[in-house]
Amino acid sequence: MNRITGRTGDQSLIEMSPSDSFNDESNGPHNPYTSASGSSQLGQQGERRREYEANLQKAGLELETEDKSESDDGKTFFLKIHAPWEVLATYADVLKIKVPFKANDIPDHSQIPMNWLSTPFRLPDLVMHPEPDYFTAPFDKDKADFFLIDDKDTFFSPSTRNRIVFYILARCPYTTEDKQKKGIKRLLSNGTYSSAFPLHDSRYYKKSRDPNCESERFSLYKHWATFLCFFKEQPLNLIRKYYGEKIGIYFAWLGFYTEMLSFAAVVGLICFLYGLMTYEENEWSKEICDENIGGQIIMCPLCDKKCGYWKLNSTCSSSWQSHLFDNVGTVFFAIFMGIWVTLFLEFWKRRQARLEYEWDLVDFEEEQQQLQLRPEYETKCTNKRLNHITQEMEPYLPVTSKCARTCLSGATVLFWISLIIACIIGVIAYRLAVYAAFASIMKDSPTNNLHMVGSLITPQLATSVTASCINFVIIMILNLMYERVAIWITDMEIPKTHLEYENKLTVKMFLFQFVNYYSSCFYVAFFKGKFVGHPGDYVYMFGKLRNEECDPGGCLIELTTQLVIVMTGKQVWGNIQEALVPWLMNWWGSRKARNHPESLYCRWEQDHDLQGFGQLGLFYEYLEMVIQFGFITLFVASFPLAPLLALFNNIIEVRVDAWKFTTQFRRPVASKAHSIGAWQEILNGVAVLSVVTNAFIVAFTSDMIPRLVYMYAYQTNGQLSMKGYINDSLSIFSIDQIPAESRPEPGENPAWFNSSITTCRYRDYRYPPGHGQEYKHTMQFWHILAAKLAFIIIMEHVVFLVKYFVAWLIPDVPSEVKARVKRERYLVQEYLHNYEVEKLKDQLTCNTYNDCTCPPMIYPSLPTHEVLSECL
Repeated sequence: MNRITGRTGDQSLIEMSPSDSFNDESNGPHNPYTSASGSSQLGQQGERRREYEANLQKAGLELETEDKSESDDGKTFFLKIHAPWEVLATYADVLKIKVPFKANDIPDHSQIPMNWLSTPFRLPDLVMHPEPDYFTAPFDKDKADFFLIDDKDTFFSPSTRNRIVFYILARCPYTTEDKQKKGIKRLLSNGTYSSAFPLHDSRYYKKSRDPNCESERFSLYKHWATFLCFFKEQPLNLIRKYYGEKIGIYFAWLGFYTEMLSFAAVVGLICFLYGLMTYEENEWSKEICDENIGGQIIMCPLCDKKCGYWKLNSTCSSSWQSHLFDNVGTVFFAIFMGIWVTLFLEFWKRRQARLEYEWDLVDFEEEQQQLQLRPEYETKCTNKRLNHITQEMEPYLPVTSKCARTCLSGATVLFWISLIIACIIGVIAYRLAVYAAFASIMKDSPTNNLHMVGSLITPQLATSVTASCINFVIIMILNLMYERVAIWITDMEIPKTHLEYENKLTVKMFLFQFVNYYSSCFYVAFFKGKFVGHPGDYVYMFGKLRNEECDPGGCLIELTTQLVIVMTGKQVWGNIQEALVPWLMNWWGSRKARNHPESLYCRWEQDHDLQGFGQLGLFYEYLEMVIQFGFITLFVASFPLAPLLALFNNIIEVRVDAWKFTTQFRRPVASKAHSIGAWQEILNGVAVLSVVTNAFIVAFTSDMIPRLVYMYAYQTNGQLSMKGYINDSLSIFSIDQIPAESRPEPGENPAWFNSSITTCRYRDYRYPPGHGQEYKHTMQFWHILAAKLAFIIIMEHVVFLVKYFVAWLIPDVPSEVKARVKRERYLVQEYLHNYEVEKLKDQLTCNTYNDCTCPPMIYPSLPTHEVLSECL
């Protein structure tokens, strides 16, 4: 039933719902829609409502009004709209909706080895396959007996009935003066009605009392939306039947992405366990922690004035932690993820092709659904010109106005991206300024008094953790602000169609989110510690803040910390926000109605108290998952456990989204989509970029390449070991050459420091004091740089070669699906030909003997209705 609801005064609410009867519990398969008219005063909006509802009746819809005295607030009218079979058949013909005409006769030979193992994960067959498998063809009302119509009340699925009624509502004019003024969306935007949505078919926690109602919402909640079903498969066919193909495709993609994450999570866990098992074989960490090696190496101050000299063994804990993620397994996992992302995208194309066939989307053209002009475009564009295709006058936006709006939009996006970069620079300045304070406070190791974690806290770790937390807060604040700005500037551009609107908003939001979420990780991975200089010639930011250095163990552990905080914080906050906010708003909105007896709290009022599912509802779901996809691919070399965290999050995400759709949101208007749209290209772009970023992380952020160069080219004892690596990787500087403005202040040096210490060490490959090329880079530095560049080139070429080979090897469309599509097209032609021949024979027989016994059609006499069949 599709209902429209209206408030007294100027505001009216329109609710459309494909439940099927007019009371609370019985929502049979009849497709009523409910609509609310406004107050008793007519005025301009009242005239619009009256004209609009009269035109709906001319189109064949049946209307029933619930008086405002029956509503909870005593102000809202509910107009229930019902689409009879004749209207459904007419518009199914107009929309060329595919319906079954023959049972599928192609045997399914696909057998999964050891199929019995998947039994615990399966759902009942009635839930997984609510409809039999048929060959389908576009509906033709003049050939109704050609199709398999057993029961016309259930012939069209709920989502199809939903879509047909909304099609009529979106094209019905509301004034006789101007036929261009039409559609429920414009009536919603100008305040004639308040909202419009399909009704759910039952309560989510119990079945309808009407035996004719399938209670699909209850089935979805029971088998899909409860967290106890987290290990079960998703009832995708039932989701598609109830919500439509667009939402079905989203959950199919999310489920497939989660399945593929399980493989990446297992391999990442193995790589992490490898680092754990080789923990004791970490020779360079042993040297750092050795009192006779690391305890005798005096390091140069890490900041000016407030930092004193320190011993290398003070970083013992962080060097052991770095080994967990910075080992040979890191290289293997980076290469594996480059191949995994290709397999994920290619196998998803195959899965998508199968769904396109099973859900009758093979010949679906998205333009038919998306090329309808947006009401905002029609309202704001007062200029008109002739459309050479339709030969009708249509609104258009002048080129000068379009260019001006596009330039202003681009400037706004650049301004906000610059604002993000400015915030990141501010966080970097915080790191540089606060590090000196932490170093001064911790010079006597007061944190060692803390139980368990005291010995692990270093100035570097304290700075990294606090900076990451501050950065996360900034990210969330900017994110909330930019969402509104992105929508505002997209509205300002006045996109012509809904597809164009979504694509423009997608590009703006993803570009902003990309910079917002990933910029801090890019800084730690590729800039921190790379432009430091050396003692006596340091590089300064703003002329006074000395650039950060990496630990002797490398910057990889800091990148890991940054990634864990931002990624985990976003996922936890996102799930809490998705589940808690709608629940609280619904709880507050329905607080009065909950005190009423259940028999008086009717279906339309229950659904009216739920949250509306906007046109961009799925946009934010996709955006959240694509940002997560970037985290687990772009920086996965620094944190092999990222896919495991993402897997745990997605298992929860699937059920949270299902719970939210089933219990907290009004039923959305069903719409078709044959793919995930622009997100496919974004995923492809992120996949290509991830190969480059992971190659650079292994080469420049990790210490893997310098260690291998030392072991194979600079090991002096002739053995392939890492003994002596720490001493080899540190250069020497003469203390008396440190400028006075950079020397530690009195009292900052530790008690063991005395005047007999004349040199300090720093992390670089430079000649020692007194050498002919004093403090210039050694040949080992250039050898390491050449090895890093060679590794990047080799890794990128190998991974890209494998990626393209795998993409070529795996066809986008399974051969079985191709065979079924060809078989279906052949049968449509053959059966239609035979059908026409039989009809012709019957007509000839009738004309010859004047005694016609032809069987009647499903609907022998249709009332004449105005058919709204304009091009979409």
